[in-house]
Amino acid sequence: MNDGGPAPHRSTVARFALVCLPFGAGYFLSYLYRSINAVIGQPLASEFGLGAGDLGLLTSVYFLGFGLFQLPLGILLDRYGPRRVQFALLIVATVGAVIFSAAQSFLLLTVGRALIGIGFAGGLMASFKAITVWFPRRRWPLLNGLIMGFGGLGTMAATTPVEFALEWATWRNVFHFLAVVTASVSFLILVVVPPHVSEREGRAGGLTEALAGLGLIFRDRAFWRIAPVSIVAMGSGLAIQGLWAGPWLHDVAGLPPDEVARHLLVLNLALTLGMLATGFVADGFTRIGVGPVGMLGFAGAVLLVPLILLVLEVDPRGYWVWALFGLLSNLAVMVYPSISAHFTIRYSGRAMTGLNLLLFLGAFVLQYLVGAIIDLWPTRPGGGYHPEGYRSAFGLVVLLVVLTLIWLAVPRGVLRDAPTPTRL
Repeated sequence: MNDGGPAPHRSTVARFALVCLPFGAGYFLSYLYRSINAVIGQPLASEFGLGAGDLGLLTSVYFLGFGLFQLPLGILLDRYGPRRVQFALLIVATVGAVIFSAAQSFLLLTVGRALIGIGFAGGLMASFKAITVWFPRRRWPLLNGLIMGFGGLGTMAATTPVEFALEWATWRNVFHFLAVVTASVSFLILVVVPPHVSEREGRAGGLTEALAGLGLIFRDRAFWRIAPVSIVAMGSGLAIQGLWAGPWLHDVAGLPPDEVARHLLVLNLALTLGMLATGFVADGFTRIGVGPVGMLGFAGAVLLVPLILLVLEVDPRGYWVWALFGLLSNLAVMVYPSISAHFTIRYSGRAMTGLNLLLFLGAFVLQYLVGAIIDLWPTRPGGGYHPEGYRSAFGLVVLLVVLTLIWLAVPRGVLRDAPTPTRL
């Protein structure tokens, strides 16, 4: 098996099958684990006596572990390549799933969830890195969008299929099964994905050089211009879709569990379509000369529409508002190919994971903050959280999106310049 770059005898279709499909399977699982608490949240809360803040903290620990591992992840991806790094991380996720499934305390649940987050820290970034080394630059936006589509399928699997599984099995049984699948995908990546010459070349340079590369990224003024919108737009989407959409549908819309699962399925189907569309939308913007700042401005502005509709509780039982939210909540991911190209392939892993670090720390804070705000109102006598809590929490998200869009609109010259490897 060739261990160099995209060899002439290996077609694009073959490379897609050998590279994108195994990494896509890992990203599928990443989103399934990330979103599953929206369905199993009620059984967990009942069994362990969790409040909204506890449930928000437990779910958001995934983002904390995921986010904190992003900086070492970028160094590892650039030095050792996505294939081996993703294999090792999925083994960590498998261990986390086993601990979570056997947990008898909130502490062990949290430890298991954190390990799952660390284990899937490379789900998207390893896939993007694999695309940058195996495919020409002109293919990156489209293939990135297709990889995102696997994540959307994962969110769909975390809705009605999980609800159906819970009718004949416990949430612990579901996690036993997921642990086996996760381990299988890790070995699939190691065995099926061809090794690439960059896995050897990336070892050049030591830790000092690797950290110096991170310094270049975090001193870059263009990076800090686009980071806030990316953090809030995608972070709020992750926080709401990954947990609070389900309780909102139950507590505000008054839907029974089966209807909640169906609404979440529609949400995640729209999320999948939105993820698949990101590559085409980014490619379209590039063709007409719109850069990353314009793309992010568009992504943040259109996300305000479903967020405001949710705050105002417009048609709370309707499917269309959540479908719109799913369709628009991940458009900000369009900026990743620009980030990768801006810092060159040598720094691409660290650049993308640097942004991802901020994104998932933001998602951790937002998901916990929404729960903490909801807890400021007393629970209703019949169970469930107070609708006013959701209204206030989602309203804060709207305000944050508006503030980051204002920051994005600050003229480039206002931001302090810094030495960078290249320019956006």
